[in-house]
Amino acid sequence: MLRIEHIGIAVRDLAAGNELFRKLLGSEHYKTESVESEHVTTSFFQIGESKIELLVATDPESPIAKFIEKRGEGIHHIAFEVHDIRAEIARLEAEGFIPLNREPKRGADNKLVAFLHPKSSNGVLVELCQSY
Repeated sequence: MLRIEHIGIAVRDLAAGNELFRKLLGSEHYKTESVESEHVTTSFFQIGESKIELLVATDPESPIAKFIEKRGEGIHHIAFEVHDIRAEIARLEAEGFIPLNREPKRGADNKLVAFLHPKSSNGVLVELCQSY
């Protein structure tokens, strides 16, 4: 693992979330992007070498909509940047972590992404990210 790439935060209203984090961080978001495969729109704030990613559902059946329905707004996942996502998935699976997807997929911000099941990481959804 290279670093914490970003922390994903589920929000009900992206405009309200952007305004709240603009006030909190003292800077504007630098990018908004739709990820159709996950039925979300994301907004990114840069904080030093890491980012905050706000996620809003674009479909009531999306994972983010279900997360908010069950737990409310808040931290959804922590993402770690890796050099070789496929090797890292294999390594972590060998260590006993449960991958939610063994094959990475395209995510937001020009990344290949894969997730680890929270059951295997103390209740935390872990995302692995590799730039492409």
